[in-house]
Amino acid sequence: MKPSRAALALFAVLLVLGAAFHFRPSTAAPQVSNLAGQFLVAGRRLADPNFSHCVIYLVSHTKEGSMGLVVNRVFGAISLKDLFGDLGSQGAGKSKIDLHYGGPVEFNRGFVLHSGDYAGASTQLFRNGIALSTGPDIVRAVAEGRGPKRAKFLAGYAGWGAGQLEQEVARGDWLVAPADPELIFSTEPASVWEKALQHAGVSL
Repeated sequence: MKPSRAALALFAVLLVLGAAFHFRPSTAAPQVSNLAGQFLVAGRRLADPNFSHCVIYLVSHTKEGSMGLVVNRVFGAISLKDLFGDLGSQGAGKSKIDLHYGGPVEFNRGFVLHSGDYAGASTQLFRNGIALSTGPDIVRAVAEGRGPKRAKFLAGYAGWGAGQLEQEVARGDWLVAPADPELIFSTEPASVWEKALQHAGVSL
């Protein structure tokens, strides 16, 4: 499912104005096997068009539910000038960044997965040098040339209710694999699913 241009424009505006969703991992007790910080790789038979051949980086996995971001689907490109607006980076010029599909839930919420060399007010750090930021601090840092070396801008997210993800894994919809930063920030998203699948298993 592809969002409208209006949805993409709204994503950019929300990041600039600081109205993007501020994710914080739940303080609830995690599952015995906490999958946060790992990949969910769509099984070969998963036919849902929202998730077919998707690789998801799981950012939260608790008894209350789970949340993740698709890392291998691109919406299209947007210029840094259009994204940053009057934050005004001198170096933005005609440079563009790719906007990615983070999942089918709430396209008007923005997220930035990035390398761990940047940490701001909205940043959460994960394993393997991966971080997530959700506020205007990350946009300003990139605009001013002091942001992370690698970043992926996403709109929307994937979410599961209590026990739902476990059921989907049990029936083979999703396979679990170690998260690889090289795949998260790959410039060849079409190849990410096959590569992640090579390291995937079914055990929780």
